[in-house]
Amino acid sequence: MNRTTLSLIGAATALAAVTGVATLTGGSPDGADGSAKAAGRMPVERSTLLCPTPTSSEVAGTTYTAFTPRRSGAAAAGGGEGAAALLPAQGPSDDVTGPGAGDDGGKDREGGKDGKGERRSAARGDGTPVLPLKQPGKPVTTDTDRSDAPALIGTADGRFAPGWTVQQTTTIAAGSGRGIMGTACTAPDTDFWFPGASTARGRQDFVHLTNPDETAAEVDLKLYGVRGRLKPSTDESITVPPRATVPVLLSTLTDQRAADVSLRVTSRTGRVGAAVQSADEKTGGDWIPASAEPAAGVALPGVPADATSVRLVVFAPGSDDADLKVRLAGRTGSITPAGHESLHVKSGMTAAIDLGDVTKGEPGSLLLTPEGGEGRATPVVAGLRVTRGKGSAQESAFIPATARIDRTATAADNRAKGSTLSLVAPGATARVRVTASAASGGGTPVSKTYTVKGGTSTTVTPPRPASGKGGYAVTVERLSGGAVHASRMLALPQDGVPMFTIQGMPDDGGTVVVPDARQDLSVLNDGGK
Repeated sequence: MNRTTLSLIGAATALAAVTGVATLTGGSPDGADGSAKAAGRMPVERSTLLCPTPTSSEVAGTTYTAFTPRRSGAAAAGGGEGAAALLPAQGPSDDVTGPGAGDDGGKDREGGKDGKGERRSAARGDGTPVLPLKQPGKPVTTDTDRSDAPALIGTADGRFAPGWTVQQTTTIAAGSGRGIMGTACTAPDTDFWFPGASTARGRQDFVHLTNPDETAAEVDLKLYGVRGRLKPSTDESITVPPRATVPVLLSTLTDQRAADVSLRVTSRTGRVGAAVQSADEKTGGDWIPASAEPAAGVALPGVPADATSVRLVVFAPGSDDADLKVRLAGRTGSITPAGHESLHVKSGMTAAIDLGDVTKGEPGSLLLTPEGGEGRATPVVAGLRVTRGKGSAQESAFIPATARIDRTATAADNRAKGSTLSLVAPGATARVRVTASAASGGGTPVSKTYTVKGGTSTTVTPPRPASGKGGYAVTVERLSGGAVHASRMLALPQDGVPMFTIQGMPDDGGTVVVPDARQDLSVLNDGGK
């Protein structure tokens, strides 16, 4: 067999190929002298994000906010100048009717105002770059009222790449999907899980598939209900053309109607960004974010204090059943929801339980851990559907199982009012620093430090920038202690409806661990047999 020694550049290339998300810089994380140490951290050099088609409603408006945190030391110096912007995707995005279509009373107005009051064009579909960043630490915001705004494909490189975040927030005034639909634009990947989707009557759930590359991607869509795999009524394989987006209505993939479904999106060739847009006739709609990767213990942070209904959906993708403890972490500790001490999830099947108004007026976060200890752990994916309000004034949002923050995580598009930050420490006590960036119209960043006790959830109004107008970003930095998970809720009530959206805040992957350039990495080459 041949024995090949990889250089640092080769190792970095291999890492980038595995993630499909970021490329490493050549800067040193260990000091200005450029000396490298084993298993050092380096800032990523390029990030890719994909924003789905926001809406086809004539009575909707969409705000886009882009932001890269300001970083110090080697993380700031390693990437060079760089740039960040998005471009409209090409392809078949206008031949499928999405949530909110057919509503009357809207005007097709192009553009909006940024934090300085300047009129700007957003998502024009004519090749014009959208949201070009001028400097890290200051967000850029733009709006569109267009009902034909396209999906967006973008990259950030150099100093703009580490932690680059884009938020898409759409307000639909009436019709199917009425409410706020918010999503953090996603990095391309080859595997996604969406527990909490539906093919039931009264729901319209579309999965939006966006291909950032120059070759077509072949994607498989599989649906799993409470009795296992839903029988497909059509070919579940989808071809996504290069630099294009394709929306697929989930109820067209099967004749079976199921209220609680787990969708798996896998790419056989190429990579895609995937997001599920859900619209309910009675409770409005929102984007369903992908769950964190399957894990034995999961955290779902940020259940609002006034939630009138909370529904938990869990799927066990492996060959073993999962037995889970269900806990609600609140301000002073964790409790077991009455009547829902545990949950049994059969392999290859979706399980769902209705937790009602589980928070009882106090915000919290849901924690799932294996019963019987780690020795009986079975990885699962999970999501929550949260409803606020009653009767005709209901609105819903989704909370995914959210990966922990190793270093930093950011939520863009925070307003002067309406933002709530939730932090949960499932194990040991954690200490974090929360920073409000400068606003899109100027101002000064403001930081505040919080201690989250183990087994509790802390819900706060994040700090706001000193002076300045416009939207701003909130960054959570883990300083010490145990694992911490976070989410951000943006509430924008309108006409008596408690419109809101919730975004999980996983680690932004702004830096990655790489080996020493002098370390001997050996791979086996089968061709040398």
